[in-house]
Amino acid sequence: MSIEINRERLAATFTELCEISSPSKKEGQIAKHLKNIFSGLGADFIYEDGSSEKTGSESGNLIIRFDGNLPERNGTFLACHMDTVEPGEGVEVLRTDDIFTSKGDTILGGDDKSGIAAIIELLTLLKENNTDHATIEVIITTCEEIGLLGAKSLEHDKIQSKFGYALDSSGINDIIIGAPAANKIKVEVSGVAAHAGLCPEAGINALALTAQALTEISQGRIDKDTTRNFGLIQGGVATNIVPEYVILKGEIRSHSKEKLISYTREVTDIFDKTIEQWKGTDTTGDKKPSVKTTITDDYPILSLPEDSPVILRVKEAAEICDKKLQYTITGGGSDASIFCSYGLPAAIIATGMKNVHTLDEQIDLKDLVELTELLHALTSFSA
Repeated sequence: MSIEINRERLAATFTELCEISSPSKKEGQIAKHLKNIFSGLGADFIYEDGSSEKTGSESGNLIIRFDGNLPERNGTFLACHMDTVEPGEGVEVLRTDDIFTSKGDTILGGDDKSGIAAIIELLTLLKENNTDHATIEVIITTCEEIGLLGAKSLEHDKIQSKFGYALDSSGINDIIIGAPAANKIKVEVSGVAAHAGLCPEAGINALALTAQALTEISQGRIDKDTTRNFGLIQGGVATNIVPEYVILKGEIRSHSKEKLISYTREVTDIFDKTIEQWKGTDTTGDKKPSVKTTITDDYPILSLPEDSPVILRVKEAAEICDKKLQYTITGGGSDASIFCSYGLPAAIIATGMKNVHTLDEQIDLKDLVELTELLHALTSFSA
């Protein structure tokens, strides 16, 4: 059974959402706008959680519920994030035929307002056609783009559904069923400052020690499951001062928990060894370098069996609306990984966005329609 999507209404909703500025931690305006929309659509439950105290956002996460009338079918949640990356202030949407872009000096915001627009169109269709549907919960998080902070502080005990879908990926008709776990790594190397021209022998160069350790640490794609990267380094005061202190930040991602642990430990071991093997001189005396490594569990592995209820439901939906889906594994993290850690299995559904996090971001209205059709089949028909 097919449904006629109101293309121009969907386009207008998407444009309106994109033009409401909502960089991470500045989600107050769009949160208020969304609460008004969902209230007008007849939501049975609208809740803003207290996560802003932890995230520093202007808003908490939103949890909205539309009670269903298909008791034989389990309810599902549909999740998006309301924040965008920078530059995301003052977005102006340009439409060329059915392609949406920004005017060129900001991102568009299709990540993740494409998903929100499709959800709003879905709920509007259900209401105006008085369509039977399973219970639908909508979860809209803050601060996803700066470390999944909203999802990590979500009051998930308010969610009734047993599983759901995060609408947040490039491509269309793609379902992501696997994603890696990740650790963040911060390495702090301390040496001794000295004048680089008058008495460099009295210094212990923290930057040189950091570089020495890094030469022993493989980076990039380590194996088929694992990547490792150091992307930020800070330290030093002036060119004529031996650098006393350096901070190095990186990450390790792996689809294997054992490999994640092993490759993380390798970083710690190499830095410890580098510091232990440092040899002083008469000039440095009893002064020694030191290192402190801090490991932060960023997000867990997402791995959904193809016979799990969350995947079986979307396969059924694809048959209903005659779509051919691709089931893939990604190297990125998302709110879906956090939902899974709460015991709420969540697959990721692609929304059609392209070139995200760039000024060349774009999306095709055709893909927004495709997404909405799939969501309608997910929620509206009895199994």
